[in-house]
Amino acid sequence: MTFRRLLLAACALSIAGAAPALAQAPRGFTPKDLATLDRLSDLRASPDGRYAIYDLRATDWAADKGVHSLWIVDLAAKTPQPRKLAISEGGVGSARWSADGKFIYFISSRSGSDQVWRTTPEGATATQVTNLPLDVGAFRLSPDGKSVVVGLAVYPDCPTLQCTLDRNAQPKKPSGKLYDKMFARHWDQWADGTRNHLFALPLNADGTTGAAVELTPGLDGDIPTKPFGGDDDFTVTPDGKSVIFSVRIAGTSEPWSTNFDLYKVPVDASAKPVNLTADNLAWDAAPAVSPDGSKLAWLAMKRPGFEADRYGIMVRDLKTGATRELAPAWDRSTDAIKWSADGKTIYGVAQDLGQQRLYAFDAVKGGAPKALTGDGHVAEFDVSKSGLVFARDDLTGPAQAYALPAKAKAPIQLTRVNADKLAGIAMGAPEQFSFAGWNGETVHGYVVKPANYQPGKTYPVAFLIHGGPQGSFGNLFHYRWNAQTYAGHGYAVVMIDFHGSTGYGQGFTDAISRHWGDRPLEDLQKGWSAALSKYPFLDGGRACALGGSYGGFMVNWIAGNWNEPWKCLVNHDGVFDNRAMGYATEELWFSEWENGGTPWANPAGYEKFNPVNHVANWTKPELVIHGQNDFRIPVEQGLAAFTALQRKGVPSQFLYFPNENHWVLKPQNLVQWHDTVFNWLDRWTAN
Repeated sequence: MTFRRLLLAACALSIAGAAPALAQAPRGFTPKDLATLDRLSDLRASPDGRYAIYDLRATDWAADKGVHSLWIVDLAAKTPQPRKLAISEGGVGSARWSADGKFIYFISSRSGSDQVWRTTPEGATATQVTNLPLDVGAFRLSPDGKSVVVGLAVYPDCPTLQCTLDRNAQPKKPSGKLYDKMFARHWDQWADGTRNHLFALPLNADGTTGAAVELTPGLDGDIPTKPFGGDDDFTVTPDGKSVIFSVRIAGTSEPWSTNFDLYKVPVDASAKPVNLTADNLAWDAAPAVSPDGSKLAWLAMKRPGFEADRYGIMVRDLKTGATRELAPAWDRSTDAIKWSADGKTIYGVAQDLGQQRLYAFDAVKGGAPKALTGDGHVAEFDVSKSGLVFARDDLTGPAQAYALPAKAKAPIQLTRVNADKLAGIAMGAPEQFSFAGWNGETVHGYVVKPANYQPGKTYPVAFLIHGGPQGSFGNLFHYRWNAQTYAGHGYAVVMIDFHGSTGYGQGFTDAISRHWGDRPLEDLQKGWSAALSKYPFLDGGRACALGGSYGGFMVNWIAGNWNEPWKCLVNHDGVFDNRAMGYATEELWFSEWENGGTPWANPAGYEKFNPVNHVANWTKPELVIHGQNDFRIPVEQGLAAFTALQRKGVPSQFLYFPNENHWVLKPQNLVQWHDTVFNWLDRWTAN
């Protein structure tokens, strides 16, 4: 209906004495929406580029957990129509194509333990591939189709898998656990004496496997690495004869070492692993062999002990040993590298000015990489003979899958996940801005308008501070700190990528180390002032500052050093006493690098920006949130902050999660987290 006809109809109703019904405004995005969105991940292209498969995580709200299914989409179709595979009903994860594209292998617990299974692209039935007495944590298929390499948690001194199985079955009484070296605990789990080791199993013609052969017997290290490692920690050479993996030898220095090396071992375990990168005492990761088997590429840092150093792409000629770095002058850190089918290009993702783009590196001539995507956040990608597939999200919506054929001018959208769930929901409009921050250098940030924003109105503000501290609140759809949940609740959002943030050059990232409380604070102060000047809809008199991890530290630091603008504060899993943190955290390399040594060798480094030293100035209401299983920043840090607030008589609350770690992952807990935070913000910004 044209506007003129709509106007005539409205006039007719008015003349008849009946007022026209006002259109209902779309509702804002809620925490329940966030917790129940389907999440697309693990996107994989078939070798010939005909199909793409992906994992789709739905939410079982009643069971308070995610449920995974496998979907496939035909890239040759004029209008791609994703289809759920029937084998998903038994549980599925880590789906991978065979080299010939005839089968899809995946991990499932349908037999009672996590084992490797396979299906066809039709996905009607599945056949069990491995039948091991232990859970398979990760796997890689040999490109020649003759073997599968799996990661299993075993006791390093056990000569057989049965030995590990028997030891696990032993009675657990008495319950005391004696440790003689660290890690005693890591991330959210206590050490149980096992290590992730690699085993190779021959693949039979019928899809079953033969006996497992351990490739890393007695190795004092984890492959995949704990706690977040996966199949990108190891690879099988194209000829199927060798496995190359990344590992940190633990010894007694594991908690303060970032020295991961690449090792090569025959797939038949006929020789011991050989260290390929012994000359680099920093992090070597993500091995990838060219399709013709002639070259090895990997990611390498240069500074030992610094987990946020720049990852450069190294390429080695496996015949001559000649090694070089691709684009050494390009000041971005690359992740998730993969070779093109012809071996002439290496693809990778990297953060850049608040975005995360997909890049192509010339593996022959070198030079600066070419960006293949624009704004937004490329979460992952895969390569086939006919092009690329990738998953992209941004501040206005969750990840969707795209194809980028070799000769295409623009990406082709393959999925519209959550279209039904997001229908009728208003998202806040984001806008990036910049200003002169510390040292006069350009700093970027984002402002997100409230949902259903009305020009001329002013809105309360959620000032979000990211963690890391080497991280970014860029143009991405975050599943914990999601700007749209605040916009949907009626708040404007301000986020500053202060010095220390990633994606602005390694020098910018380096600037925060040993400067936690001055340079980033100056950026936050100047960013807040710049945002207020540029965006008149921000009500600076009704604003609260919120942050988690380093962001939680900064909230505690702000409480004693810059509390004037804020009506309230929210500290999630933040550092309260930096010196105590140096003794209680598990990954010591982080605390020691950021503070310039150990707490006893450089106590001044820990006290220089220690929030506990400024508690006398705490006056603003603060909500403290912490999880019991957070071993990165132990729960006592949150309890101590709450104790200080309560003892001083400052209005405060403590939200405690007995079953969460450094993050809040369970759907119902996620909603409770947001409800508590919003109640707190509303209470203090009401007037």
